[in-house]
Amino acid sequence: MIKKNLIIIFFAFFITAAYSASTSSGSGEAEGNDGPPPAKNYTLGYKELKRAEKLDKKGKIEKAKLKYKKALKFLLEANAENPGNPDTLYYLGFTSAKLEKYDNAEIYYLLALEMEPNHIDVYKYLVQLYLATDRKAKAIEKLKIFKSCNCEEYDELKELIEKKG
Repeated sequence: MIKKNLIIIFFAFFITAAYSASTSSGSGEAEGNDGPPPAKNYTLGYKELKRAEKLDKKGKIEKAKLKYKKALKFLLEANAENPGNPDTLYYLGFTSAKLEKYDNAEIYYLLALEMEPNHIDVYKYLVQLYLATDRKAKAIEKLKIFKSCNCEEYDELKELIEKKG
């Protein structure tokens, strides 16, 4: 399982690095361009993610999926530009989970926790991912680590696990 995850991470990094290299202009800002600099990929990915969530809440699932895919593209590019950023990894995990790419989501969440072990949102969504994929034991294991935060998310997740029976 670990070997499989490492291979997936390697290929994800390789593909994003290759894609970023092929899409960058390479020469910096063009002369005479008085407009604002282009938005960073992280910001673009975050904005697409928020748009997708709004569509999801309205029940426009297909449109939301398109936005999630677009967000994933930008976030992968952002990760290639700045590898190991826990927030980028968190959003990659969240977006992957929304696109039902649970293996990738788990990898991104675990990488985010390696970078920032106290990232509450990562724990929250990782526990939810484990419950969604019928891995209650792993959810409980992560919840135990999360217990020390003394936050309302812990109580919500504990209740969610108890409901899963």
